[in-house]
Amino acid sequence: MAHEHHGQHGHHEHGGHQAQHAHGGHAGHARGGDIDWAAMAAHLETEAEVAAPAYESALAWLGTEVTEPGLIVDAGSGPGVIACLFAQEFPAARVVAADGSAPLLERARARAAREGIADRFDTLVGELPEVLDELEYPADLLWASRSLHHLGDQKAALAAFGARLAPGGTLAVLEGGLAPRYLPRDLGFGRPGLQTRLDALQEDRFAEMRAELPGAVAEAEDWPALLAAAGLKHTGTRTFLLDLPAPLPEKARAFVVAMLTRARDLHAEALDAEDRATLARLLDPADPGSLHRRADVFVLAAHTVHRAVRPA
Repeated sequence: MAHEHHGQHGHHEHGGHQAQHAHGGHAGHARGGDIDWAAMAAHLETEAEVAAPAYESALAWLGTEVTEPGLIVDAGSGPGVIACLFAQEFPAARVVAADGSAPLLERARARAAREGIADRFDTLVGELPEVLDELEYPADLLWASRSLHHLGDQKAALAAFGARLAPGGTLAVLEGGLAPRYLPRDLGFGRPGLQTRLDALQEDRFAEMRAELPGAVAEAEDWPALLAAAGLKHTGTRTFLLDLPAPLPEKARAFVVAMLTRARDLHAEALDAEDRATLARLLDPADPGSLHRRADVFVLAAHTVHRAVRPA
């Protein structure tokens, strides 16, 4: 599942949310609907690269519990940005990127080769969680970043993930957090609070995506409780801040432009005329108030990770 987040569920449309992740990442898009993940590959890579400081902090935190993992699995890896970060953080580990999109995994292998880690980097293509049956041996650390919400029965998926862990192995689930912010509340034109209204539309879209998944089961998103129900011991939850203040470097600015472009395209029919006009100005490179020119564009987001251990 490539990671796209959905509002506070991520920013991508990985599955149905507005591409805002992460799918850094991402996420194997286990039954992620009709999204063309391959077409979104470049966006997914950029999204994860922009968010890398938050992911690096999360991986360092996981390293306080998993000190010398032999096998790390990124379940829903997308183009492999986070999987490669794992390989850098844990230089003795073998890393397996698992995803439902073969083109995204091609990009993951290319990235691993560029970073000099191809000798301990493998990929598995197939739907989650079934593709994990192909692992040669249990994982010491299994990472699922915004991939669970593309699976209809999240509780069953957590149990399946836990079953692929070695005794004492850790499952890390990135879900939730806070929707990203890129702009001040008052832009100097249009009605203030544009991003808040886009968030509300994204929440509705995310709920529709979840309801339409095969075998969808409604669950209270109490991740520690769901991990415990899967037979795992919850060992901690932490939120990692991505704080890129203005003025943004060009790559991050281009990412914000892509995010708001996608938001406009996804929600055009639901937005009122004033908000459509505001987005048109924000996305017009010739407009002095556009994202391309204004000095107050930033990236601020929060990524929440829940970790749990399989009893020895």
